[in-house]
Formats: sequence, C-alpha cells, structure tokens
Amino acid sequence: MKLKDRLFTAFFIMIAMPIMLLSIAASTIVNFQMNSIQESYDVEADTLQVLTNPIQILNRLTRGTYNEIKLAALKTPQMLEDETYIKKWNDDLQDKYSFIIVRRNNDFVYTGNEKKLDIISDNLQEFGVYNTNVDGGIYIGGKNPFLVKAQDFYFSDGAEGTIFVITDLNTLVPQIKSVIKQSVISFLVILMFTAIILMLWIYRSIILPLNVLRVAMNQIKDGDLDYSVQSESEDEIGQICDDFEEMRIRLKELIDSRLQYEEDIKELISNISHDLKTPLTAIKGYSEGLVDGVADTPEKQEKYLRTIMTKANDMSILVDELAFYTKIDCNTIPYSFKEINLHEYFDDCIEDLSLDLEVKNIDILYNNQIDSSVEVVADAEQLKRVINNIMGNAVKYLDKKKGVIQIRIHDIGAYAQVEIEDNGIGIPKADIPFVFDRFYRADASRNSKKGGSGLGLAISKKIIEDHAGKIWAESELGEGTTIIFTIKKNVKMKNK
Repeated sequence: MKLKDRLFTAFFIMIAMPIMLLSIAASTIVNFQMNSIQESYDVEADTLQVLTNPIQILNRLTRGTYNEIKLAALKTPQMLEDETYIKKWNDDLQDKYSFIIVRRNNDFVYTGNEKKLDIISDNLQEFGVYNTNVDGGIYIGGKNPFLVKAQDFYFSDGAEGTIFVITDLNTLVPQIKSVIKQSVISFLVILMFTAIILMLWIYRSIILPLNVLRVAMNQIKDGDLDYSVQSESEDEIGQICDDFEEMRIRLKELIDSRLQYEEDIKELISNISHDLKTPLTAIKGYSEGLVDGVADTPEKQEKYLRTIMTKANDMSILVDELAFYTKIDCNTIPYSFKEINLHEYFDDCIEDLSLDLEVKNIDILYNNQIDSSVEVVADAEQLKRVINNIMGNAVKYLDKKKGVIQIRIHDIGAYAQVEIEDNGIGIPKADIPFVFDRFYRADASRNSKKGGSGLGLAISKKIIEDHAGKIWAESELGEGTTIIFTIKKNVKMKNK
C-alpha cells in the first residue's frame, strides 16, 4: 500500500472509528440511564434533555463573576480583602444558587452561606492545589453535590488566601453523574484503543523503515559504505530505501574510483619521471660530449646528434601520449571519419612498419584475407595510433633473439578482425583482464625497467570502442601475446 493511501486510511480510522464506537457507547449509556431516570423519577424525555446538562447551565451563571474575581486576583488582589466588594459579588450570586467564601490561611474570613459551608468545608482544596474538571471548577459529589471554583491570591501581609465560588448542584440526579462518568470512561477507552491501533500500524509501516534508513545514514556518515539497506515494501519508503541503496553503491564506486584514480596518478607521475629521466640523461650526456669536444670526428658528432634526436623523439611521443590521455579523460578525442579501403590501408602500414622493425631484427609476417574492395569508416590517424601502440608494446616486450610479429586480418561478417601476435614474454593470465585499464602494467617491478606510461592499450581500447568495435588480448606466458580488435565494415559494402 502506498504511503498516501496509508495516511488516508489512518485518517479515516482516526475519525470514523471513534465516532462509530462513541455513537454506540453513548447510545447504550443514554438509553440505559434514560430508562433508569424515567423509572425512578417519572421524567419525560423533554424534561430529561433539560436535566442532562444542569452543571454547565449553573456554571455559565457564575462564569462572569468568577472571571472578575480571577482578574482581580491577578491584577489587584487587595480588592479581595475589601468585604464590601466581596459582599457585592456574593449578593449577585444569590439568585444563581451560589455564594462566596474567602479563606485566609486555614481560617474563613468571609462566608456567604454558613450552613452550606459546614457541609463542604472539609472538601475544599488547599492553597496551591488547583484542579478543575468542569470549565474552571471542581465537582464535589456525595449526598450534597457542589460545583466549586477557586482562585488563590496573597493578602497584603503575605498570607495565603483563596476565594471560592460555590454552586449548589443538589438538583442533579445520580443518574446524570453516572452518564457523565460512563461517557468519559468510554471516550478515553475508545481513544486509547484507536491510538494503540494507529501507533502500532504506523510504527511497523513507517517508523521501523525510517529507523533502518537512519542507522544506514549514520553508518555511511561514519565511512561504512558497505552497509546495505534492503527494502521490504513497495511504497514510497521502500522506494526511498531502493534509491538510498543505489546512491550508496554509486557513492562507493565513485570513492573507490577516486582513490584508484589518485593511486594511478601517483603511479603515472612516477612512471613519467622515470621515462623522462632516461632520455633527458642521454640528451644531457651527449650534449656535454659535443660541448666538451669528446665527439672529435664527424662520425661521432653525427652519432651523438642522432642519439639526441632519437631521445628527443621518445620524449615527444610520451608528451603526445599524455596530451591524448587528457582528451580521453575529458572525452574530447577529435575524430575525422572517412571511408578507408582496408586492404590498401594495412598494406601501407605494413610497409612503414617493416622499415623500422628490420633495423631491430624483427620480422613481420603479414596475411590479409580481406577482399580488396572492403571499406571501413574510420579515422586513419587514430587507427594508426592503435596499431603503433600495439606494435610498440610487442617490440618493447620481445625477449627472443629473433623477434617475429604476425599481422592477420580476417573477414567475420559485418566486421573485419585484426590480429597482431608477437613472440615476446607474454602476459600472466591473472593480468590479462586488466591490460586495457589506464595506467595498468603487468608485473610492475619488471616493467619499470621497460618504461612507459601504461596508457597505450587504454587509449587503443577507447579509440576502437569509438569505432563501434571491440578489442581484447590472448596470451601465453613465455610464448607471446595476441591483441585482437574488430572494425565495423562500411554498410555500403555489405551488398558487394
């Protein structure tokens, strides 16, 4: 049940149930007492209606005088010491079945009706004990019932004083008193019964789930992001629990990601420091050699300059890679998609790569099984970056005297699949799922000697995915690694 429906139901129960139960109780009590009064006093129904509320009638008769007395006690209590004022009020109350009594400490200093005072004196409340149950007065029952209104004040000398307005209720019949008592008791019982039902229902359906949420929020406030909240209902509170759980999971992921990012940044800075230090040291050393005249022949000078140029080029590549990484981080990689003939594109790539790898004693085995008419829509420059990153890793981790890199291209329906396999050191199986993560480098202690930022394969993955393809790795430790990626073919070529 939705929370708004529960509140509506609770409101209905809170209104309807007491009314219904009170109606039944009142009807039963009144009918019973009416029959009793009719039997005892032979009173007709019309007369009974007059007798059912005599206390309130007599109470209203003395309300004005009592309010004047109360006001005087609060503002000008010295008036209550003046017998003239007291007698005037008492005279006004004579025809209202009432009279005034003034008490100083425990002595009565003024009495409007000595005979009735003897009856009621023992029942008058003490100074400071002021309890009312009938609109400002107290009902004193017994053989001679009275309505007593009292107001405490202090005499000029500091003595405790109380002024009473006493109304004779001897006209009341005992049955009327029973009606009042039974009605009040019934009303309280019904209210308590209704309140208990509503409290139990609200506690189970609202308070308990809110307490669970409160505990969960305190746990999260204290840093415990593993504290889970499970909803047990389908109402708004249950939805809040589900939203809270989703928020907790996302917050935990964000914090974990942030912590990992900070660790990655630290590692990146360390790697960059290492990778920049090596070429900078070489550049500095060869530059000093040129300045100091160590390279005293044209051949040595040319060798030194070429080395400086090579190291500067390595630094330039690293800086470019870092700049490209920032574009990945901001998702702002610039693409220029064009239709590319896949066969011609890879033929040109292999030709360029062969020249560089031949110097390093690495052979390229190239097998292109794609039809010469197949085209893809791709960014040639970024696709070349992917190939260079993969080839760079293959060259970096070759551990054989004779390096061999195989490049195979297959047609797999809507996609072209490119496989680049080397015979290097390979990747442990536990590390394969993570090689495309940013900053990740398998066997960091060994790879620190190889250098690199750990961004190459992460950049390659981003580029391939932006080309609607996939990339993954297969490897055997000690035998080599194969990086495989797919590129979606041009839609126009499907019919060819």
